[in-house]
Amino acid sequence: MSDTNATSEAGELPGTLRTPIVAVLGHVDHGKTTLLDRIRGSAVTGEEAGAITQHIGATAVPLEVISELAGRLVDPEDFDLPGLLFIDTPGHHSFTTLRSRGGALADIAILVVDVSDGFQPQTIESLDVLRRTQTPFVVAANKVDTIPGWNPKAETPIRESREAQSDRASSRLDERLYEIIGDLSEHGFSADMYWRVQDFGDNIGVVPLSAETGEGVPDLLTVLMGLSQRYLRDEMAVDVSGPGAGTVLEVTDEKGFGKTLDVVLYDGTVRESDTIVVGGSREPIVTDVRALLQPRPLAEIRTEKRFERVDSVRAAAGVKIAAPELGEAMAGAPVRVVRDRERDAVVEAVESELADIEVSTEEEGVVVKADTLGSLEAVADALDEAEVPIVRAEVGAVAPRDVRVAETANAPDHRVILAFTTDVLDDAADLADQQDVEIFSNDVIYRLVEEYEEFVAERASAQQDTILENIARPARFRILEDHVFRQSNPAVVGVEVLTGTLKRNARVVDFAERDPDRVGQVKGLKEQGEDIEQARSGERVSVAIDGPTVGRQIDEGDTLWSELPEKHAKVLEQELREDIPADEREALSMYLDKHRQRDPFWGK
Repeated sequence: MSDTNATSEAGELPGTLRTPIVAVLGHVDHGKTTLLDRIRGSAVTGEEAGAITQHIGATAVPLEVISELAGRLVDPEDFDLPGLLFIDTPGHHSFTTLRSRGGALADIAILVVDVSDGFQPQTIESLDVLRRTQTPFVVAANKVDTIPGWNPKAETPIRESREAQSDRASSRLDERLYEIIGDLSEHGFSADMYWRVQDFGDNIGVVPLSAETGEGVPDLLTVLMGLSQRYLRDEMAVDVSGPGAGTVLEVTDEKGFGKTLDVVLYDGTVRESDTIVVGGSREPIVTDVRALLQPRPLAEIRTEKRFERVDSVRAAAGVKIAAPELGEAMAGAPVRVVRDRERDAVVEAVESELADIEVSTEEEGVVVKADTLGSLEAVADALDEAEVPIVRAEVGAVAPRDVRVAETANAPDHRVILAFTTDVLDDAADLADQQDVEIFSNDVIYRLVEEYEEFVAERASAQQDTILENIARPARFRILEDHVFRQSNPAVVGVEVLTGTLKRNARVVDFAERDPDRVGQVKGLKEQGEDIEQARSGERVSVAIDGPTVGRQIDEGDTLWSELPEKHAKVLEQELREDIPADEREALSMYLDKHRQRDPFWGK
């Protein structure tokens, strides 16, 4: 076994520079993972759900590799940082949950923006997160190769590639880049092309590039290394020999080791046989490190199949930790090495951090299950934005007990379980069918929320349709002259519907006097000899009215009304007014006015 990221224990000096941690953020499909693929030469994109990264991976890129990729732009002699550690985030939500002692886990960030699409909702939300966490960042203006007329120059610095383009293509690129710079300005950030920025502390550098062709990627790596060396150097000076601190990315099964933790170590050192404290679903887990497994440089920790067993790992690095009793460990939770500290104090510190990222619940709401703590909080954040309350939020597969919680909901819209990237146990699915509990599963957060919102909208629409079908509708209609086809039993007359909807079985009233006089009931409607269920405003139909005799209770030219029971009128006015056509609202208002002339509180 070997020691990694360190010389010897005796040679580890307090103040040794650790690797800066770089987060990659941006809107869906703007090329975050493709950019990392270009840097690390892997193919993670095709394996992700919906081609959208939904978990956090970590990729170490050593200085010598950065120098090789950046060419003459990066001279390794100018840098004393070990390289860069990239974390690939599912988006702004999970970025906020990856913390290190209350701050952002990342030291610096790349905001990826498609030059053609420009700013999108998640771009703006990512900016808000970066501002809130005060994380320095650069903008990667991606997909320059999609500019009409662009002639790709693979893996070249962007200024060199840009000079080889036609004037038209260069102008089109400049237009789109300055739109991005303008959008940044609107959100309070001063920005310019990176080669024009004098002070990166006050201005954001924009790096045009193509993750697909590699153009501009050397520039991006150069800017990241330059920023880290100049502005983060003091922060990177850590006591690498001290007890390690990190964040769990995932809890996975590893053949021969059982449950293991994929961890980003951001401080200190973790050694084989160290006692560690890990955030668990019920309480912190205290256990001893059995093995430390590290992926090769440039390998992505989630997809790497070959790990090297090492004696110790120092920050910053991605590492797989094997230890007993990790069954209830949670992704997104803190990991702390005890070593020469009081064990209870470390446990208390972990409990405090877990309390900071606890999902708040209410007495009524939906049940949420997710595969990791970070995912759980990300889904909870998305539901909070959509104003959807949560009654229970837990890490793990959907189990029968989750169905039992969901079925107790008072509101039908809350008899729901939202499962993000986690299994639904067969007995839970069977019980949900029996108890009329809906389970929505998806590997993409925004789609999961959209599916639920569509479900709620469809239910509301169906309920309103049912109510409208079973409630009396307002109508005012006139008996046409010379259109009496039968005088009685029933009277059959031609009518014109003036406002509203005249329906079969509607009771008919006459407001000729102050009080309404019920004259009969509609037994049938015909249009050109065909039976119909209803007639709308402006239509002329023949109506069979059971009860009256033409010439006595009703006559040609009379204006009659569909009768509305008082309860129906109240529902229409107070609950369904916006769901009925404008002419029905007009008929309803006229009908209410007539009743309220004699009783001001009628239908209220």
